[in-house]
Amino acid sequence: MAPTPCQLCHTSRALILRPKNHQKLCKACFLLAFETEIHNTITAHSLFIPGERIAIGASGGKDSTVLASVLKTLNERYGYGLDLTLLSIDEGIRGYRDDSLETVKRNALQYDMPLTIVGYAELYGWTMDQVVAQVGKKGNCTYCGVFRRQALDRGAAKLGIRHVVTGHNADDVAETVLMNLLRGDLPRLARATSIVTESAASDTKRSKPLKYAYEKEIVLYAHHRGLDYFTTECIYSPEAFRGSARTLIKSLERVRPSAILDVVRSGEDMAKLVPVEVSGWGSGKDGAILDVDEEGTGGCGSANGRASGGEMKEMETQLVASEEADGREIEVTSPGVKGQRHDRTGNLAMANKGRKPRKLHTQHMGQCVRCGYLTSQGICKACMLLEGLNKNRPKVDIQIEVAEEDSGTTVTSKTERLQQGLG
Repeated sequence: MAPTPCQLCHTSRALILRPKNHQKLCKACFLLAFETEIHNTITAHSLFIPGERIAIGASGGKDSTVLASVLKTLNERYGYGLDLTLLSIDEGIRGYRDDSLETVKRNALQYDMPLTIVGYAELYGWTMDQVVAQVGKKGNCTYCGVFRRQALDRGAAKLGIRHVVTGHNADDVAETVLMNLLRGDLPRLARATSIVTESAASDTKRSKPLKYAYEKEIVLYAHHRGLDYFTTECIYSPEAFRGSARTLIKSLERVRPSAILDVVRSGEDMAKLVPVEVSGWGSGKDGAILDVDEEGTGGCGSANGRASGGEMKEMETQLVASEEADGREIEVTSPGVKGQRHDRTGNLAMANKGRKPRKLHTQHMGQCVRCGYLTSQGICKACMLLEGLNKNRPKVDIQIEVAEEDSGTTVTSKTERLQQGLG
């Protein structure tokens, strides 16, 4: 059987089955197509302006590594004129973040970009290891997501940069849409679906150049480009609610590959229907969305890099199986009963007759009275979380014995009493 030719160049052998549309492409055409789509996203939404300084949120995972590589390539190819720098957050998770930061340091050398690292310990006085020891593994992602978002903004402010780009992909956005629908959180749904978020109360804006890129294609790109990225999952993420939404998205993708972008587009359409007084945002500069205390999409990036280069063949096998399953879909309908009218709209109207309309909660932009960060409340989420942590932080007397060696005899010379507490 003759090898399948690439569907774009028609000369080279097709090696890659694109997860997004099942196109069969050669390596060169796939890499070029992926980069061109990111370029089209950037130009269509006017994400950058010439000479702009950009901070790339770098975690060492596949998404941020691919983002840094693609932006460097496109910046040189199309002459964006951008000044790119890497900005990393050290959450203080031993066995995870300390290792991934080593990857980021290598990326900084490989891409010839300056690197700045900002830590939770210096900003908040807490590491995530300490937070988890205090609150447990359930709900810890809430703390990390809120802290990380503020840390990125503060890190950018430290560098004098007003634009931060993150590696959130189409899968992340689709997961966020489902999460907010399940929680009934329309205001955050409206904000999270925007590719650009900014606010008059903050100098920092954010954008997601990989918003329409599939996670599997990001893995394929990283593999075929030979990029150096970190592949270990965050040790605290299995309890996250996002995992349930991710499982649902992956199940839909197996049956219908376009499901991810379908959910993203649906989220964008629903966001347009949310009144401004409910969402708390309006149109900003260049059509951007005014962001209010948003937790962000994708959280800490704990899902980054879970798929490694060795899984490429398995991914293609799964996608082929999904394509076959698509043809087995059937529609089940119920025959109507003669003389019986099924008018769901009429029944719904009768059921809601006399019921008071639901009160819409409004949100107003402002600044935290404690730290000055953007929030829709008097006190931002980070300060509220820190207040709870600090109140419950135990004060413990620790006995430390200092031993000295004297002619082979160990003598306890002194005892220090240390008061551990926040004060």
